Amino acid sequence: MTDRRTELAGNLAKVEERIAAACAAAGRAREEVTLIVVTKTYPADDVRILSELGVRQVAENRDQDAAPKHAECADLPLEWHFVGQLQTNKVRSVVGYADVVQSVDRDRLVTALSKEAVRAGREIGCLIQVALDAGASGRGERGGIAPAGIGELADLIAGSPGLRLDGLMTVAPLTGEYAGRERAAFERLMDLSTDLRRAHPAATMVSAGMSADLEEAVAAGATHVRVGSAVLGVRARLG
Repeated sequence: MTDRRTELAGNLAKVEERIAAACAAAGRAREEVTLIVVTKTYPADDVRILSELGVRQVAENRDQDAAPKHAECADLPLEWHFVGQLQTNKVRSVVGYADVVQSVDRDRLVTALSKEAVRAGREIGCLIQVALDAGASGRGERGGIAPAGIGELADLIAGSPGLRLDGLMTVAPLTGEYAGRERAAFERLMDLSTDLRRAHPAATMVSAGMSADLEEAVAAGATHVRVGSAVLGVRARLG
């Protein structure tokens, strides 16, 4: 465990250096960017070490892994983000531990989240997942809604009991006009965020950038970066 703590501490320090350098290059204060460590596929022991090292925000993408892990770590001062594609039959479980759902991309999911948040007496932060590779279907390869659908979905979230509209999220697309153009993709998301904040001024969160492209996200103006492998390394999957 000591070796793992040393490894995670070293990796965290390297990621912190990257974020700080990216902020400096962009003329931004380091405090403007929040690190979310993506702990998917990694054990609760790692989450506990990260908490001891000062991490306060973690993310998961599979309810079957996240729910028991959260239960083991319920005593820790952490904010939990759900970042995976979410099926409505998992909503009740996810609402039990997630503080923020970053992958909201359809009306039916909003309705389910609102119902379960009210039932649980919780307020759940919601990010609209934007698909910059959305085709004729209006959906992206990895979930998300086309930019044209943001306004209507935002209004629905904002008007739903138990939910709070926090902002936008995207994953750099692998296909379409933004494939291989992460900086341009994130700048497009920032433009969409500006549009959203005209109607919903409090929806200031912009979640973009991962281990490979966090610098591009910071340069574009992201408020949150989601980093997994650069902190935790490559390990065997759970289960």
